[in-house]
Order: sequence, then C-alpha cells, then structure tokens
Amino acid sequence: MTTTTPTRGRRRAPSKLERAAGKAAALQKPRVILALTLLLALISVMLLDGYLRSEIGNDARVRDGAAYDKVPQKILDGGPILTFADGAAKTQSVPKKTIVLTFDDGPTPDWTPQVLKVLEKNDVDATFFVVGSMVSRYPDVVKKLVNQGNEVGIHTFTHVDLSYQSTARLQRELKQTQLALAGAAGVQTTLFRAPYSSEISAVDNYSWPVYKELGGLGYTSVFVDTDSDDWKKPGVSKIVQWATPKKNEGAIVLMHDAGGDRSQTVEALDTYIKKMKAKGYTFTTVSGAQAELNRAAAERGGSGAAAGRGGSRSGDTAAGGLPAGEAVANAEAQSGQRRATGATLYEGKALVYAVAVAEWVVPALSWFLVVVGVAVMGRFAMMLVLARRHHRQRNRNRGRRGGRGGKFSWGPTVTRPVSVIVPAYNEKECIANTLRSLAKSTHPIEIIVVDDGSEDDTSEIAASLGMPNVRVIRQENAGKPAALNNGVRHARHDLVVMMDGDTVFEPDAVHQLVQPFADPGIGAVAGNAKVGNRDTVIGAWQHIEYVMGFNLDRRMYDLLRCMPTIPGAIGAFRRDAVLEVGGMSEDTLAEDTDITIAMHRAGWRVVYQEHAKAWTEAPGSLKQLWSQRYRWSYGTMQALWKHRKSLTDKGPSGRFGRVGMPLVVLFQIVTPVFAPLIDVFTAYSMIFVDFRAALLAWLAVLAVQLICAAYAFRLDGEKYRYLAMLPLQQLAYRQMMYLVLIHSCVTALTGGRLRWQKLKRTGEVGTPAGASR
Repeated sequence: MTTTTPTRGRRRAPSKLERAAGKAAALQKPRVILALTLLLALISVMLLDGYLRSEIGNDARVRDGAAYDKVPQKILDGGPILTFADGAAKTQSVPKKTIVLTFDDGPTPDWTPQVLKVLEKNDVDATFFVVGSMVSRYPDVVKKLVNQGNEVGIHTFTHVDLSYQSTARLQRELKQTQLALAGAAGVQTTLFRAPYSSEISAVDNYSWPVYKELGGLGYTSVFVDTDSDDWKKPGVSKIVQWATPKKNEGAIVLMHDAGGDRSQTVEALDTYIKKMKAKGYTFTTVSGAQAELNRAAAERGGSGAAAGRGGSRSGDTAAGGLPAGEAVANAEAQSGQRRATGATLYEGKALVYAVAVAEWVVPALSWFLVVVGVAVMGRFAMMLVLARRHHRQRNRNRGRRGGRGGKFSWGPTVTRPVSVIVPAYNEKECIANTLRSLAKSTHPIEIIVVDDGSEDDTSEIAASLGMPNVRVIRQENAGKPAALNNGVRHARHDLVVMMDGDTVFEPDAVHQLVQPFADPGIGAVAGNAKVGNRDTVIGAWQHIEYVMGFNLDRRMYDLLRCMPTIPGAIGAFRRDAVLEVGGMSEDTLAEDTDITIAMHRAGWRVVYQEHAKAWTEAPGSLKQLWSQRYRWSYGTMQALWKHRKSLTDKGPSGRFGRVGMPLVVLFQIVTPVFAPLIDVFTAYSMIFVDFRAALLAWLAVLAVQLICAAYAFRLDGEKYRYLAMLPLQQLAYRQMMYLVLIHSCVTALTGGRLRWQKLKRTGEVGTPAGASR
C-alpha cells in the first residue's frame, strides 16, 4: 500500500535549519582551522614551559680537566674581569679592600628576596648573574632587584656549558636572556658569567674561543676570586671563612640565591658583610669596580693598565697600550647595564607574558587532567560494577526455572501488535534488506515506510516487495523528525518501533524490544545496535565503541534511571508518550537524544533492552564518520541546552538533570575534548621527561580501557579479535573526536546550524546471519 501525504496549501517556507545550512557550511573550514590552532597553541605553550624548565634542549654535559695550552698565560694569571677592547684581551682585578658580591643561578621567589633584604639592611649593592629562564618566570623579583640598585649579568638562558654549544646556541642563549631582562626590568646588560666557571685560571682550550666570541659581541666576562662554596651547605662559619679574601686583597665573591635551600647563605651573608665592613672593606658592583679602576688609571696617566692585586699581575695591563681616555671609554662601554628600548623592550614583554601564560596554563591543565583522569577511572570502575549488576539482574535465571530471587521478568509477556516506522531518504541500497529482516519478525507488526522525498527508487523498491503488512507513505523532503512524526500519526498500534532505513533487525528484535512495556511506567526502550560492516579499520573502531557504549554506558544509565539517548537505529516508544511530549522535535540535530530527555521530563522511565539486537551500517570513511559524529555531538549539545531547566526540576526530570546531564557533559563532551591532551602530555613526557614512566602510565590507562572493552565484549558475546584495534583507536580516533567536538562547540558559539545529513550507504549489511562476527 502506498500513500502520499498531501501538501497543505503552497510549499512550506524553508525552516531555520535549512536557512542556516549555507552559513554553517561556510563556517566549517574556519572551525577546523580553529581547532587545529588551539591544539598547536597548547603544544607551543607546553614546549615553552618545558624549555624554561630545561626539559627541552637541556644539555647537562660539563667539561672538566681540559688542556689550556692555547690560552694566553697573561689571561690565566690575570684578574677576574675579562674584556676585549678592540679585539685585544684585557683582565682587571678588583681594587684592594673592595668586595664585589655576586650571586649565581637566580632569581627565585624564595631566596632572592631574602638576599635583597639583607643587602638593603646593610646598604650594600651586588651583581646578580641571572638565568634567563628564571628571569622570565619571576620577573617581579628581577624588577625589585634592579630597582634596589643592584646590577644584573647574564648566566645564559638554560644554564648550559657553552663550551659544548654552537655559535648559534650561544647567541640564542644571550638574546633570550636579554629579552627576558628587558621584559622583566626594562634593562639590558653587558656582563656575563658562564655556568660552571670559577677562577680565570680555569679557562681551557674549549672555553677560550667562547670568551673571545663573547668579547667580540661586547660582553665583559666575570670570574671569581673567592668561592664561598655555599652550595655545599657547610655551615655559616665555613661560608664566611671561604668567602674572605687573603691579605686585604679585593675580591669578586661567589654566592648563590638559587639551587636549593639557601638559608645558610642568607644567614652567612649578613655576618660576612658586617665582618668585612669592620675590617675596612667597601662593597660595590662589577661595574663599580671597573669604574674605580679606570678612574685610578686615568689619574695616573698610565697606558690604560688597571691596577691588579697590588699591581703584581702582568695580565692586568691592556694589550695594545690604549691611551687613558680611550681605556676609560672602552671600560664604560663594555660593562654595566642600560635601559632597554624599542623592539627589544616589547619583544621582552611579550616573552614575559607568554611565559606567564605557560606558567599558569600548563600546571592548571596538569591538575585538570589529573581530575579528569581520576573521573574517567572512577567512571570505568562504576561502569564495570553497574554493568555487572545490570547483566546479572536482567539475565537472572533467564531461560531457566526457579533460582534464588526468581526469574527476571518485566511482567506479563507483551504480544499485542506493534507499528514499525522506517524513515527513508535515498535508501535504495538498503531498504530491501531492512524490510526483509522485518518480514522475519517473530512479533506481529505493521511496517510504515516514510519516504522523505527520496530522489531515487526507495519507495518503488519498498512497494515492489509485495509485503502485505507494509505501507509506503511519501512526503516532501522535510527531514528525519518530520518523517518519524508522520509515521507516528499513521501508526495503528499503541506501541511504535523506530529504526533507520539502513538497519537490519534480528527476528526476535521487535519482540524483545517491546517486553519492557509490560511495566506501565516505562515509556521508551533503547535497543542494542551493532555495527555490521566491522571488517575495516574504521568499522572496527566503531564496533568497539558501539559494544562499549551500549553494553557498559547504557547499562549504567539504565540502573541510574537517566538514559540519555534511545538510538535511532532501534528504539521503541508508547505512541501516547511520543504525542504527549510533542513528537520528534526539529529543534536539534539529535532528535533521538531530544525525545529521550523529553520522556524523562514527562515522568516516563526509559530502559535498555540488551537482547533486542539490530545491525546497522556505520560510516565507511573518515569524512562520513566526521559528518555523523559532528551531527551527534552538536545535536547532543543542543538537546542538553534545550532541556537545561531539568537541573532545577523535581522528580524524574530533576533526576536526569542532576545525574544524567552532568554525566553526559563530563564524559561525552568535556572528556573527549581533553582526551587528546592526555596523548600530548604523554608524548611530551616520553620525549622530554621520563620515557619509561610516561610509557608505563599510558599502557596502564590502555590496560584499564582494554579490560572494560573485553568485559563489554564478553557480555555481548562478541569475539575479542577486534580489540587488537583498540590502541590505534585511542591514538587516532580521539584526535578526530577532539576536532569534531571543537567544531561543534564553535558552531554552537557562532550560531551556525545544520540540517540532518544523509550518509552514503552501500547496502553491505544484510541479514543478521550474514553479518561478520
């Protein structure tokens, strides 16, 4: 029997969904680009954070015991301040009874402020050789340091031994530290101290070319005279003793304001300053010592030689014999700090801001992912427990007599006829298999095929099969919800089964599906949809997802009485309940989720019937899979937003709003969005942190997922061989779902909407007996 639903007057105007289709299509590529941009931005932030923490590009090699025969002897015997005026090496020593306090490896928010407090109390300035990565992380400390009157020098950006590094790496270390100083305190410096350096006599054949290159770039390299060895934590008295120069000589003294507990350093510093002042010593900075030396040289009218330790070191004379005035000018140009201006200042501020973002984002994401990970593990545990309980409850003594607790039953067997509604749009490849499977039904049914304006022979094929219980209704193309509503209006029976035009039912599927209606409080039933075309990679991925989703998720939701979705492939409803909630709504792209939530809000109970099985043709390409999952995810968001008031409702509606809705939001939207981040963090940890620990953690999570999937397969009687695709599914499928969900979120934010989308079908899913298991 074929019926054509007449049009009511003139052709209807396009719906809002149809009018927005063009807009949504135009927005699709930008949304994908935005999703990829967000992921790229996150990876960039992580790489920046890893670089700052020396997890990326870290080179822990330290050279020791190298030859020094290529280093000029006058340099090895010279003072601790090394400059290259016009390419000629010159060393200077601190004047007698003068102390230059220097601090390495900072700044830190814990110890640098305490050091500054001691310096300020004693009215002493010092020179801090700062690590650029620390400067960018703690800019406020550096700003306070400079504003207090101290000066800064460069200690590289990542604290690497430069004798192992290329020229490009050296220049990068310098430039990045200068930018960090510019962004933090608005200054730049020409002072430099190499990591792992000590006295100038320790310069070797590998480090000497580095210092010459630094001199050519205008830097003054600063070594030490006395090392307090405070990093050894020998006690306050030892630190003071080791930092004290001999015979009233001047000295550049090395201490540290970073690298661990510096409480001994802070205490010793106050004692040391008081002791040295009592001995008549004065304190200055490196620049101050240089200026004093140069003034003295100018007053003597010498050749530019600076006073060494008592003038005894031959290395304290300037190579090339510069005139006094020129010596002073070169000294001033080679040392001290200057105000950062122009592009350098703004680039530095950008670096500091970027680091601030990384410092906030990465830890926040780490904690968030820990929370998500705990929630996911908790969900897995809850699913396993509730799925087992559901299975034992629903299969209690199934098919056997007696038994503890009695045989599970919904109530009296439901035998009354059922209306099966098959909405179809261009389903010529599948419609015959679908109808033939229904013809084998063990339950009395009428079949209503609603042809939604197909442009192929769908309705002709359905009518040509000559099945007496099949009615074909033609209508103008109006979408799947309209087709289903049309079918409900034409249904003759009070129970209706809804399915897709590409789905194949098992013979007892309808009978099993309607048995829960023996309970008058049940308004809808979700069946068990299975993937028929599972022998491809994409099909196997979806097969795993369907088995886990239906056998674990839906069992859990059933026991919690908050089933979120009745699958479009196989679901049953009381006809009166459907009409009560207004039928299948066109407000969302997920009409099945929409009506399921509406059922809850109307007070009906929605359950899952695992024994009602149907075989559906899943998307066969990534493009089709994207299209389907985009519609599902976006439609789910629409449905949740539409029914958001259930959060404050009472009764069954409130139960769904406060139990089901948070579960759906957390595990169908939030978790899939952040799932790729877990992979990114894992890859990051494997490459830059601890490969073994990261790999074991990832394998542990995979093992939990594998256990859950295996249990779901066991409950459904599926073969385990498809689980071999699970690792690849976790790596590739989650990335696609991330893009799909970002796509959906941006669509929701921009107001774009899409019509119901038709997937290309092949008709390869035949009868259940032929479905590949």
